[in-house]
Amino acid sequence: MANSHVATLRRETFAALKPPARLDLAEWVQEHVRLPATVAAQSGRFRLFPYQTEIARSMGNPAVERVSLLKSARVGATQLMVAAIGHYALNDPAAQMVVMPSESDARMLMTSIIEPSFAASPTLRNALTVDASGRDTMLSRHYPGGSLALVSGASPKNLRARTARVLWIDEVDGLSLSAGDEGDPVALAIRRTMTYSNRLIVMASTPVDEETSRILRAYNEGDQRVYQVPCPHCHEFNEVTWKNIQWPEGQPDAAYYVCQDCGCVTEESGKAKMVAAGKWVATRPEITAHHSYRLNSLISTLPNASWSRLAQEFVAAKRDPSLLKTWVNTVLGQAWRDESEGLDESDLMAKREAFCLDRIPPEVLGITGGADVQRDRIELATLGWTAEGAALVLKHELFWGDPLQTDVWIDLFDALRRSFPHPNGGTLRYDAALIDSGDGVTVDSVYDACHGRAAQRIFPSKGISGFQRPIVTAGQARKKTVRLQLIGVDGVKQRIMQMVAGGTFRFSDALDAEWFVQFTAERLQTRYSKGVPVKEWHRLSGRRAEVWDCCVYATAAKALVPINVERRTAELASKAAAPKKAPMVTRSKWLGG
Repeated sequence: MANSHVATLRRETFAALKPPARLDLAEWVQEHVRLPATVAAQSGRFRLFPYQTEIARSMGNPAVERVSLLKSARVGATQLMVAAIGHYALNDPAAQMVVMPSESDARMLMTSIIEPSFAASPTLRNALTVDASGRDTMLSRHYPGGSLALVSGASPKNLRARTARVLWIDEVDGLSLSAGDEGDPVALAIRRTMTYSNRLIVMASTPVDEETSRILRAYNEGDQRVYQVPCPHCHEFNEVTWKNIQWPEGQPDAAYYVCQDCGCVTEESGKAKMVAAGKWVATRPEITAHHSYRLNSLISTLPNASWSRLAQEFVAAKRDPSLLKTWVNTVLGQAWRDESEGLDESDLMAKREAFCLDRIPPEVLGITGGADVQRDRIELATLGWTAEGAALVLKHELFWGDPLQTDVWIDLFDALRRSFPHPNGGTLRYDAALIDSGDGVTVDSVYDACHGRAAQRIFPSKGISGFQRPIVTAGQARKKTVRLQLIGVDGVKQRIMQMVAGGTFRFSDALDAEWFVQFTAERLQTRYSKGVPVKEWHRLSGRRAEVWDCCVYATAAKALVPINVERRTAELASKAAAPKKAPMVTRSKWLGG
């Protein structure tokens, strides 16, 4: 009886909260939702940013079927989504499903954002209950008239098992790009809403790559709204873009806004007033049922999104293409356009510079190796690394011999034990090296040869596909005596291409024409699988790629040795510095030790 009485009171409370006219979701959120300190920098009543108000109204508008949000970080999108979930639990009960890139993301959203936000809001505090059956208690909740389920888009069976009238897909560009046998996870999720004539599909994400960005396609399918703010001087409305943010030479901490119409300057102190007076403008107003929004961190009034802060982040990221890509995605809310495809070997050969392993430039602070094992030889690439993260190809070497025998391995490890004089007076040695073990034939030989060499940071490695994978992660080898390293080769290859395009992957004048032919042996292409764009690396017909593979392994090896720039610089500047003590090496019996 007690549970029945509570349920009755809850229904009466919901009925009282629901006004006879259509509810303004933006007003309801600000009146009823509270944010705890663990979720928002400013805890307490949810105060919508000026640009959030219209987005909230779109989420609560029954005439709108889809809302797409192409966004940067630091704009409060996740908190707004959680608040809207509360609306569809109390005011318009519906079956809701939230799709996240992974199960860990789903658990984090439930335990770190949804539950704390609901608990902090008196109106929402008792809204959600756990399934009495005890199933999926971590990621499923119920309320009178509906339910909330958080699922991982990485598991198609999660999407097949549920239907939903309201579908939330967060960080959609973080979902796997592979359609797989089950089909595209986004299409599968949307299919689960087909039985509802009054469905709502909300998709939000920071974009990643232009050619494969789901959120960019969704934005382009909608009415393409942009947020425009008035210039305090000429009062013309414009979208704030990166070209509008300028600063005195060498002073990004003094960044300001420059109006593209009148050229007048607005300091950070005038930003909040500009943003408060802004408005959304639909550039395709003929589309009525799909509201799509584009916004970036330049209009965020959070302290950590000041123009000076963002300008300093840009200066720190611009020299490293991978960091710059992240900055473009998360600050500007723009998809990254890869300019590195189709590199020409003749153009690259013309960029060779006067350095090599015997003539190491002073800016090199560390070196790594990458080895590719063939049936009659082992090839080794040696890369030098600067303080700014630039890579210099110092040398490419071939060690002839059968990798199933010991002699060629002795030659390779003798090479990896070499030391090189640095022009500043100190000595350089290999910081780390990765040896490919993925061909299926020489794998045991690679494992045996690498046994006992972890102290030298010499490891067997295996390439794993997937652009979202980390550069290097620990793997499980068939032989427990070695430490296998798994390389996210797709991302590493893309990083190298970006570095080449940005001039931070440099080439020795000791490299010959064949080296450049092999270095450009693969192209990043986009194909469509079941209607979903998928990026893949394709080998050009008739080209070998050992050079390219060795550079990939040597680049990945850099992730194993974060170099302390100040300490290493001091070591290399001291002629009197004591040489490193050679690490103890356990010689493998397989090598005759």
